[in-house]
Amino acid sequence: MYPVLFHIGGYTVYSFGLMAALALIVPGFLFAWPLLKARGFDPERVYEVIYVGGIGGFGGARIYYLFQHWSEVKGDLWGSIWSGSGFTWYGGLLGGALAIIAWCLIRKIPLEVGAMFAGPWVAAGYAIGRIGCQLSGDGDYGKPSDLPWAMAYPKGTVPTTIKVQPTPVYETIVMFALACVLYRWARRGMNGWCVFGWFLVLSGVERFLIEFIRRNPHWLLGLTAPQWESILGAIIGAVLVATFRGVTPAAAPARAGKARRR
Repeated sequence: MYPVLFHIGGYTVYSFGLMAALALIVPGFLFAWPLLKARGFDPERVYEVIYVGGIGGFGGARIYYLFQHWSEVKGDLWGSIWSGSGFTWYGGLLGGALAIIAWCLIRKIPLEVGAMFAGPWVAAGYAIGRIGCQLSGDGDYGKPSDLPWAMAYPKGTVPTTIKVQPTPVYETIVMFALACVLYRWARRGMNGWCVFGWFLVLSGVERFLIEFIRRNPHWLLGLTAPQWESILGAIIGAVLVATFRGVTPAAAPARAGKARRR
């Protein structure tokens, strides 16, 4: 495990922090840029998307974590807000979604377009983020296991010498594959709300299943809180798919320069 990757002068570069940054930047240029360009929108808007999505995503992830762990953090709320740990996936998803919606409204870009590139972008970002979890050994690993590929995290930030399920590896593989599938569907002209709906459905199934081998405590009816959140997300996604299937995607408005013919 490599919680700390290297030092530059007096600065420490942490594996999780680096992967969190790459989770915003790489999918933006890998998926959002070409999708915006293919739809006729300015692909350089991706710089704004990365900035806005990062603020909304990390802000939402932290706020939701504080809400979930209020009894633990209320004694030092200010310190907990600025702590380097404590993020939740679904809080980040909600915060990022609200930020992208606000960006679309300000830039007068159809929300359907934002939903279209958000699906593969967020899926790939999740996959890269889990690489950070794996490198840092931050406790997102699974239950004890004797499988041949089970591993210990003795030098992790949440160390264990017992071999466990390397669930971050599983999620990285599955979610990056999902990002590629969603990108392909978007390039083929699927309505953006359907693309995002399928993201919610399939990522919800992935998280629901992976929770059975993770270490999160049961919350209600034998299921963990992330499992219930996955169910809710999958239901919302199924509604989006059913509602917007077959609906023509939005196109960029014609530019005046392109409209004139000589």
